[in-house]
Amino acid sequence: MSRLLYLQASPRGERSTSIAVADAFVNAYRKAHPSDEINVMNLYQKELPPFDGFALNAKYAILNGLKHTQEERAAWGKVTAIADEFKSYSKYVLAVPMWNFSIPYKLKHYLDVLIQPSLTFSFSPESGYTGLVIGKPAFVAFARGGEYPPGSPAEAWDFQSKYILTALGFIGFTDIRVVMAEPTLGDPALTAKRRDQAIAKAEEMAAAF
Repeated sequence: MSRLLYLQASPRGERSTSIAVADAFVNAYRKAHPSDEINVMNLYQKELPPFDGFALNAKYAILNGLKHTQEERAAWGKVTAIADEFKSYSKYVLAVPMWNFSIPYKLKHYLDVLIQPSLTFSFSPESGYTGLVIGKPAFVAFARGGEYPPGSPAEAWDFQSKYILTALGFIGFTDIRVVMAEPTLGDPALTAKRRDQAIAKAEEMAAAF
């Protein structure tokens, strides 16, 4: 039995295209893998520890081979709990809308807590950075109001998919499957068509996940 973590990075619920596409994937996955455990986590309902002060000092203590103070140890324990929770899963689904050409701040907060030395990546002068979350697949449903096709002038404004793919790759993911729903704004007939196409593609991809 596998354990799947479904991260929702939108507060819009049923009005969210990224969640609609990811829901379609998860529902199809559940039919194909009925015995698997699926946990849905909306980051707007998730209490995340602040990453400042003692937590930041704790990070640099690790990078510099120093011991933690009592306060740093307590702050780092909260960070470690988030990373341990994330790493306890074997598969991942993310619903990620574009906000101001990038990602919602709640998802950025989560990743800022999650991507930490000794927890999700390591570093050595010989080999450089090495991701520690390995051998696990991820599916990402992206949604954005405009279109940012590869090779177009608008591609340079896409800090959404580039950041997520880079961040996941940095911590060890090599099997990242993507469905892009765009545009979500504009002509209603076109947006509905693209949404349906993205949902159908997600459902198709789920069985082999």
